[in-house]
Amino acid sequence: PDMNQLKIAVILLNWNGEEDSLACLAALQKQTMPCDIITVDNNSSDNFSQIIQKEHSEVTLLQNSSNLGFAGGENTGIRHAIDKGYRYIALINNDAVPAKKWIENLHRSMESDSLIGICTGKLLRTNGLIDSTGDIYTSWGLAYPRGRDTEDLGLYNKQEFVFSGSGGASMYRVTMLKDIGLFDEDFFAYYEDVDLSFRAQLAGWKILYQPAAIAHHKVGASSKKVSGLPTYMTIKNLPWLFWKNVPARLIPQILPRFIVAYSAILISSLLKGKVVPVTKGVFVANILLPKKIVQRQLIQKSKEVSDNYIRSIIIHDLPPNAHKLRLLRSKMRKLSHRN
Repeated sequence: PDMNQLKIAVILLNWNGEEDSLACLAALQKQTMPCDIITVDNNSSDNFSQIIQKEHSEVTLLQNSSNLGFAGGENTGIRHAIDKGYRYIALINNDAVPAKKWIENLHRSMESDSLIGICTGKLLRTNGLIDSTGDIYTSWGLAYPRGRDTEDLGLYNKQEFVFSGSGGASMYRVTMLKDIGLFDEDFFAYYEDVDLSFRAQLAGWKILYQPAAIAHHKVGASSKKVSGLPTYMTIKNLPWLFWKNVPARLIPQILPRFIVAYSAILISSLLKGKVVPVTKGVFVANILLPKKIVQRQLIQKSKEVSDNYIRSIIIHDLPPNAHKLRLLRSKMRKLSHRN
């Protein structure tokens, strides 16, 4: 294709998910808007790479010599796409199947406004419940997917700006990625998409939710393969997300709540017997904290929006699914009323 046509690359990351990845690939090849497909294999032991080489010469295959997680794996594909001169890069989880107009709908939204750095779609579970309609960051320092585990009854059918795009089904503008950088590979998996979106927001980019861009997702197909992984990643990455991105003026409001929420996650995980992932998570989070503080200085220095703007786009409440924390909060409120 000539260089003007190099508009959209889609990255499909595989880690021992051959069957899911091939189903996703088939759906990408049926898109109403043409896109170039880049597959990245994270050092799998399945036959995915061989199948791509033998049967899909039209697809680019990149192979990592070790498993670099979501962040590193996607970055391998993103760097390749940037080098090749693409304008937009779409990411889709290998265990998701995009509807036929997925690319077309994301692309149309991106083209409508050059300030939109990320456009995210509606990710539905195979049982019809919502998995994500973009992510939210809260005044408790916790992030969560909008609408998760609720029925798709029309509440999320309007196009609107959101805090963060889901790495599982979003399109990214290459000029934005050149501006703010790629995924933070220290995160490996979990919250790296919120971290990238937070940096985008601070730099003045907008993130749009496009409900017509639908994909169906088999949640957690990769993370279920590794015991303790979600606990380890959550405990390691949440403090980094906070320390890198929360503007100085918002720290007094968010930090005390974050300490309560984070401690509750630690205690709850320990009570479930997850001593090893908790210990490892706390250790690695602290070891790399100085590096994150250095990154913070660069991120905050190039900030283009006011702290009030950031305050206005975060949710001043706990995530809906934080049931134990909500209980704890109401007990604390009752105590303070009595006193």
